[in-house]
Amino acid sequence: MTKETAIKLFEEKQVRSIWNEEDEKWYFSVIDIIEILTESPNPNNYWKVLKNRLKKEGSELVTNCNQLKLQSRDGKFYKTDVADTEQLFRLIQSIPSPKAEPFKLLKAI
Repeated sequence: MTKETAIKLFEEKQVRSIWNEEDEKWYFSVIDIIEILTESPNPNNYWKVLKNRLKKEGSELVTNCNQLKLQSRDGKFYKTDVADTEQLFRLIQSIPSPKAEPFKLLKAI
């Protein structure tokens, strides 16, 4: 894996991401996406509840979710749940939010 990281912006909010050279894929912070879509005051808790619900439904999304070290707001690096583009679109479909529509439109392109 390379150390190539980037901050993507969506509606002026940051989404942490990292490039995996082996897979040749970008991985995006699940928490950052959830925070944008839900405007939840506690996106970590929202993800925890959603993850449990998806596990009970037998979703492979949670099983295939990776953890990579991403830099947090405090400047330190922590293991963070990340999703590639395909996993991200599945996740977005699981979140009832009008803000999900622009993400869904990106997939159609």
